Formats: sequence, C-alpha cells, structure tokens
Amino acid sequence: MKITVSFINLEHTPSLDERIQEKSQKLAKYLGGKTHVKWSCYIKDNYHYAEIDLVGPSIECHATGKSQTMYKTIDQAINKLERQLNKKKEIFKNRMHRKGADLVILDPEMAWAEYDEDYIEEAA
Repeated sequence: MKITVSFINLEHTPSLDERIQEKSQKLAKYLGGKTHVKWSCYIKDNYHYAEIDLVGPSIECHATGKSQTMYKTIDQAINKLERQLNKKKEIFKNRMHRKGADLVILDPEMAWAEYDEDYIEEAA
C-alpha cells in the first residue's frame, strides 16, 4: 500500500504523520492488493479538513472530514471511508453469491410437470 500525505497551510509534524500511517493501515484489511491512499490535510476558515482518495485495481473511494482538531478530522474521514468500503464489499459478496441464482421459467405449466427431453430441446 502506497501512502501519500500533503499538508496545506499546516505544519507537518511526526505525530500527525504517524497517526495517518496508523489509520491508513486499518484499510489494508479491506484491500488485498496494490492500492494508493492519498491524504490532503489543510486548514480553512478555522476548521481542519482531511481528504482521503483511495485508488486500487478495482475500487475508487473518496472521503472528507471536518472538525476543530486535525486528529478528530482524520478519525472522521477514515470512518467514512471504512463505511464506503464495507458497503462495496457487501455488494460484491451479494453479487458473487447471486450469480447462479437467477432461474427463469419460460412456461409456468411445465415448471411442475415431469421432465420431458423433447420439450426441453424445442424450448432451447
């Protein structure tokens, strides 16, 4: 996982960098491949903002957090991103399990009838 951090109008401190690295590693449980996590942290109108862009082989997500402190903002943004990843993971699971479940009955009367090879060949 590649992590890129940029700070605008904000001082880069080792503790902030460590916090971002730690929170970004939580995302590894959802993603098992080459991903790029891009953080943008800045201050605007006396609020702290953190934006996360996550780009992977089959996924793209974006989340933003806003609060009075940068630590709280980072937590908000990572929670939003985790919810998005959970939702996408559930959609993928449901789609995977539903793949062969679509059964189409062309003639409802034949659904309960005995198996007839001639009828099946004609329908195909």
